[in-house]
Amino acid sequence: MKRLHVSFNVRDLDASIRFYSKLFDSEPTLVREDYAKWLLDDPRMNFVIESGDGPVGFSHAGLQSDSSDELHDVFERMKSAEAPYLPEGVTTCCYHKSEKSWTSDPDGVMWEAFHTQHRTEERGEVSQFLPQER
Repeated sequence: MKRLHVSFNVRDLDASIRFYSKLFDSEPTLVREDYAKWLLDDPRMNFVIESGDGPVGFSHAGLQSDSSDELHDVFERMKSAEAPYLPEGVTTCCYHKSEKSWTSDPDGVMWEAFHTQHRTEERGEVSQFLPQER
């Protein structure tokens, strides 16, 4: 089963954690000095907020797969969507090691598809496929 992923850049991480914890009626699954994540089941979503560079607001969306087989099915759909297909492979991003690929919709909204292999202590690099001025 897939989970919707939504990522926002925020100005004040602590204030945003308080707000989203109330909104989702749930504490974050993972908190770091520049990052917080909620793995929610209702709605089934991987919601991330990040502080740092770039404009505040929506960053990108994605589909998180529960298995490699499911992920490769999503990759095939991305390839058939007549849009850019940007395979990133296995990478460390946002304190997790994941396999991922990227695409963008007709209006340029970036979408990633990924399967998380495990959590890491390192943040990793911002994806080369996301605009650096988010």
